Amino acid sequence: MKDRPHMLYVAWGFPPCRGGGVYRALATANRFAALGWKVTVLTADRETFHRFTGADLTLEERVDPSIEVVRVPFDWPILEADLRRWSKRRALNPKVWSKWRTKQDHVPFPETGYGPWRSVIEKAADRIHKAHKVDLTVATANPNVAFTPAYLLHKKYGVPYVMDYRDAWLLDVFTGDRLHEPKSRAARWEKKLVDSAREIWFVNDPIRDWHEKLYPAHAHKMHTVSNGFDADLVPDTTDRGPAGDRPLTFGYVGTVSPKVPLTEFVEGWQLARSQSGELDGAKAKIYGYLGYYAQPRADMLATINKATDDGVSYEGPVGKAEIARAYDEFDVQLLMLGKGRYVTSGKVFEYLATGLPIVSVHDPENAASDVLRGHPLWFPVTDVTPEAIAAALIEAAHAARTADEGIRAKAREFGASYRRDLQLDPRIESLAASVQGVAA
Repeated sequence: MKDRPHMLYVAWGFPPCRGGGVYRALATANRFAALGWKVTVLTADRETFHRFTGADLTLEERVDPSIEVVRVPFDWPILEADLRRWSKRRALNPKVWSKWRTKQDHVPFPETGYGPWRSVIEKAADRIHKAHKVDLTVATANPNVAFTPAYLLHKKYGVPYVMDYRDAWLLDVFTGDRLHEPKSRAARWEKKLVDSAREIWFVNDPIRDWHEKLYPAHAHKMHTVSNGFDADLVPDTTDRGPAGDRPLTFGYVGTVSPKVPLTEFVEGWQLARSQSGELDGAKAKIYGYLGYYAQPRADMLATINKATDDGVSYEGPVGKAEIARAYDEFDVQLLMLGKGRYVTSGKVFEYLATGLPIVSVHDPENAASDVLRGHPLWFPVTDVTPEAIAAALIEAAHAARTADEGIRAKAREFGASYRRDLQLDPRIESLAASVQGVAA
């Protein structure tokens, strides 16, 4: 019997990491395993996530038991808050040390904070290949240093690889500006990686289109592999019926980044409550992290707390596997995103799975609008102002109270098409057919 094809998956953030991109990483590794591949994951050690980003232990339980997870050390001195671990040089002049450290990071690879990890993961990938031949490498970014083991195995052993972008390297997805000049080390690195890649995946069409224009000779390699919802992790999708006259609960689940229009939302919420009886006694519950790290950002927390009397509350992080409890409370979902034509967010797909009304508190030009267009219970803002947000909130509140069974059924049907496996399977099947020695 032929051995299963071996896929090496390189991801800095993998369970128990709690970052937004971890859900795509977990789902991709699990789906390859479910479709018959031997999967090895190369990632950072657990301490990295416990100390710096926050950890979600419930996610680790979701990793397919057939997957071998190889964890290697990751050093992140720039975020080290324990003064006992600081060198004397750093303690005496932190600013000078920080500039020096940034330059040192870029010596092995042009990426602040992550450059030194290159040698660690390249050596680990080489050991993995020698122990059990790798047939395909899939590397997901960011950080972009994750691509380097894939390139090493390709150049050294001819192993084909896929570059999976959850974001972009040279493109600022919020502003649309280019982040690195054409002759920069980052641009040169990306070009040689793209030149040698078997496939390049992007999370939405606008990001893919931008890269097709940058690398027209390689456009045929580029594919949109959207995020989606994970069938075993989605909240309740059964029809709850109209909310009637009871007070409504609006909810947000996810990381509140500094790009999210939190202040505008709070002001719009207060305005909506003052304008419409549809929101009498309504609550707005925010679940997740305030900022990128375990400790909530003080300014964001203050913004929420000033609206406590108007029903706005911060509920803290919630584990992915326990997320259904949060969604069970919601009558309306709040999709709050930073501005950017290239911004989709993985959260939108989870929201779609519920069939509940969605209020888009983000710029209408965001790529998330392309996903939501046609949803019968979608309430986008016309612009990100308190007045426009209030209008959308009032419309959604009315729909939550009155939408009939037919509309709610269409909303659930619309969302069902974005199941994660439906996004991944075509690419995995194509790779199985194209990779040498791998039967489809």
